[in-house]
Amino acid sequence: MFRAPGRVNLIGEHTDYNEGFVLPAAIDFSTWVTSAPRHDRTVSLFSENFSEWREFSLDDKDLHAQNHWSDYAVGVALAIERAGYRLRGAELRIRGEVPIGSGLSSSAALEVASGYALLTNSGLTVERIELARLCQQAENEFVGMRCGIMDQFASCHGQAGRALLLDCRSLKHKPLPLPEAARLAICNTMVKHSLAGSEYNTRRMECETAVKYFAQHLPEVRALRDVTEADLKQYGSDLPDVIYRRARHVITENARVLAAGTALETGELNAFGQLMNSSHRSLAADYEVSCKELDLMVELARRVPGVYGARMTGGGFGGCTVNLVRAENVDEFKQTVARDYEQATGLAPEIYICSAANGIEEVSGDF
Repeated sequence: MFRAPGRVNLIGEHTDYNEGFVLPAAIDFSTWVTSAPRHDRTVSLFSENFSEWREFSLDDKDLHAQNHWSDYAVGVALAIERAGYRLRGAELRIRGEVPIGSGLSSSAALEVASGYALLTNSGLTVERIELARLCQQAENEFVGMRCGIMDQFASCHGQAGRALLLDCRSLKHKPLPLPEAARLAICNTMVKHSLAGSEYNTRRMECETAVKYFAQHLPEVRALRDVTEADLKQYGSDLPDVIYRRARHVITENARVLAAGTALETGELNAFGQLMNSSHRSLAADYEVSCKELDLMVELARRVPGVYGARMTGGGFGGCTVNLVRAENVDEFKQTVARDYEQATGLAPEIYICSAANGIEEVSGDF
């Protein structure tokens, strides 16, 4: 049996596909996969969550996405095969506990767990960085979501009690201890607006438009990661307003991530929280990926004593917020935010107090 965690991103939203910096932590919500070998080239998938089967042949050249939960596992199997690894057939049984559509990377957890299970079932090993890349490739090319590598990387490389400061260009990463005096509180708005997927890809295209513009002035620019705030001020005046604001978010967010990493290392939780707050303002105003429910959840959280910072996390348009809360205020936080959010929206939120967890691993037992 194999376990791969979801993740929460503390700060650094929409920077990963711009080759920038992120600060995620794997969380103690996981996807679990049991595997048994077959003697043919058929992979049989069963989801306990949906009580559904899907079966496919690794030799089928006409496989395509079906807008179905199984696409993530099928896509990973194809990506592994196309990378030159020959898989054997398998029976995979899947159970997920990462809330779907919450922005906590249920898709990456499924990709990593099923990919690791298929490789182990076939007597194959790959480095965790390569597994993360293959899972990202599956989501980009088979599923059609042009995500960066953060989610898959965190699910592969998470460490208990630590966040990961990740350079999404070099994939160099540094584990940073999370403070014992504070807790990660994740608030699920219980909404996911239908435009999330299409708008995500639109934002990526808008960033690419900005890169092409800046590269005309600065030949060394190959991603928004390479553009500084001074460059934006000097050359950005001729950009369309929307493209300018998209670029401004990414450029300033990268700076916030690096500052947040320093604040976490030195234990400056107030400074870390202020950077979280600034990140949310930028995501709402410049990147326009928040929504009224996320904004309300953030506003309610910031009213509670002991909250260092609050922001949306994930792709946006619903899903979750992440909050850094003083440990002794956690119970008050949960009660107050849940009550006030339900009164305002009629929706009962789910609030999870999470710990940072280890990445993908083989475990004993069954589920």
